[in-house]
Amino acid sequence: MTTPSTLEFGLDTFGDVTDGAAGVPLSHAQVIRNLVDEAVLADQIGLDFIGVGEHHRPDFAVSAPEVVLAAMAARTDRIRLGSAVTVLSSDDPVRVFQRFATVDAISNGRAEVILGRGSFTESFPLFGYDLQQYEALFEEKLDLFAALLEQQPVTWQGRLRASLHNQSVYPGVEHGRLKTWVGVGGSPESVVRAARYDFPLMLAIIGGDPRRFAPYVDLYHRAFAQFGRPVRPVGVHSPGYVAKTDEQAREEFWPGFKANRDRIGKERGWPSMRREEYESEIEHGSLYVGSPETVASKIAATVRALRASRFQLKYSAGPTPHDTLMRGIELYGREVVPRVRDMLA
Repeated sequence: MTTPSTLEFGLDTFGDVTDGAAGVPLSHAQVIRNLVDEAVLADQIGLDFIGVGEHHRPDFAVSAPEVVLAAMAARTDRIRLGSAVTVLSSDDPVRVFQRFATVDAISNGRAEVILGRGSFTESFPLFGYDLQQYEALFEEKLDLFAALLEQQPVTWQGRLRASLHNQSVYPGVEHGRLKTWVGVGGSPESVVRAARYDFPLMLAIIGGDPRRFAPYVDLYHRAFAQFGRPVRPVGVHSPGYVAKTDEQAREEFWPGFKANRDRIGKERGWPSMRREEYESEIEHGSLYVGSPETVASKIAATVRALRASRFQLKYSAGPTPHDTLMRGIELYGREVVPRVRDMLA
């Protein structure tokens, strides 16, 4: 059962290219430097985790999150550092393990990895993978990654990747096991698979009433009971932004959120986002935008409904300026988090 003392709070960013002065987009290089500053602030205000996403397209700056996480590790002291998410299907499990074991060494044991299939597919043609094997690639590579976590010589055979015979992988994780989550967008098969491999579950809830995911949490708990193992933690990843008042938060976040949504939506055949849809997601869906009291109340309700032990706020949205995001991070850590803990006490 989640208690205020065990509940963790994190931030997620996809490294969205943000606007600088006069609305001119910043360079990818400057966005990456700003991300490190955002992690430093998150560490200073006591947040538990920051996750950096992986994309291979012009509107996001980060294609190598582990490198960014290593830079964050060098400038922070206690915050845990991970991905949001690592697209395992188009990567190599051995290299993913090695890179995160390296981040773990630099950070003195603070690395985590969230593995997922990803909702963007640019990495597949870029690295020579067949999208027709989208599901099979993830299933097979997750199986290999689970074997690597034991940090023993691995003998493994698959269909889509070269087999390993009594092969050791270096560097190892210095203390214990690399904390590994599986990111899930809402399929029962993915939930059961996470339980089968004994991984914590990160629910990516980016739209609609978060309570609709409660049956998946129930399924996750039942699966662990059937496997005869203690249930692992459940986390929630959702977008949002905090300002002093509800009105200020909605007005500051709207332009960047709409720009991001419309750009992606145009590629996927979605209509342009209307203000009414945005307001509805704030009131009834999975958009955590508002004053500290408003956002805290909504997070507390989600944590209760889904028995979550971590909440990760995806705080970046399209071109929303870095300074605006920094103000939101400050309020989230200093005002929202204590309120949620008090509400759940």
